Amino acid sequence: MKLSKFFSFAFFLVIGIHMISSADFFKKAKFEPPDGKVLLIVGQDDKTFDEYVTSIGKVPGGFMIYTNIQTMGGLDENSSDYGAGRNFTDEMIKKYPDTVIQIGLYMVDMLKDTYSGKYDKNISKLADWAKKVSIPIFLRIGYECDGTHNHYDPQEYQTAYKYLVDKLKSAGVNNISYVFHAHGHNVNPSLDVYYPGDEYVDWVAFSYFQQGQDMMEPVINFAKKHKKPVMIGESTPMGVGTGMDKLSWQAWFQIYFDFIKKHNIKIISYINSNWEVQPMWKGQGWEDARVQANPYVKKKWLEEILKDVYLQSSEELYYQIGYKNK
Repeated sequence: MKLSKFFSFAFFLVIGIHMISSADFFKKAKFEPPDGKVLLIVGQDDKTFDEYVTSIGKVPGGFMIYTNIQTMGGLDENSSDYGAGRNFTDEMIKKYPDTVIQIGLYMVDMLKDTYSGKYDKNISKLADWAKKVSIPIFLRIGYECDGTHNHYDPQEYQTAYKYLVDKLKSAGVNNISYVFHAHGHNVNPSLDVYYPGDEYVDWVAFSYFQQGQDMMEPVINFAKKHKKPVMIGESTPMGVGTGMDKLSWQAWFQIYFDFIKKHNIKIISYINSNWEVQPMWKGQGWEDARVQANPYVKKKWLEEILKDVYLQSSEELYYQIGYKNK
């Protein structure tokens, strides 16, 4: 009888340990949507976002903004316009409640100054602002870190990334999810040399433009290795645009959404800009990416993003992504 009780106890102990281990293994990342759901974010300047909402008639789950470590502008005041539009994030939060923010933090030629303490006041500004707004924030630190256009030194990037995260956490910020954003334009990327470590990363991201899928899939495999969910940090139909009706949809958008489904992408960030009217980008082949600019593309876009799988702005959004501060 005693032996039977012992084996029963041992059996349930093993089952319990297995359940705990499984739960830990499948633990969600910070602000990760449920399985089978995709958080839709649109950008990348305030005017573009406003026009998207007016035309589409639906507020997406979040909006994109850009700032830099040198000024940390565009949070509680209107940013400077360098030829790609403005950001005034506080105003956007008031206008579009029940959304998340996705921030691209520019750090080119500023890494050493970051970890040497030169920009500590700006880091404190970001920390204080994040705590004040108290909504979910996805922070892409030094986005497209391995891109040759950014010429980041890998060790300096790691050091600056960790310095920033440590500063924000020590300031008591708990509503920022930290994103390691690779470029996604190399069939054999050296991501390990840039990676700051699992304890510093909540999400792995890449950019989706016109490159082959064989350049993006290595980033997805890297994320799987580190058990991190995947975000498309930037996407736009470069070289295609939306002006060719059905051809635009088939040549880029259909492939894009098929890729998202195939690889269980949890967040997508679509840049809905008319690149050709923005001085910073005009004439570089980015085209007009506004989905509302073409009736066929708009119709197909609505058919896709209004499916139940896509998370838009709603009173339930924060609950769905596990944000509990509100």
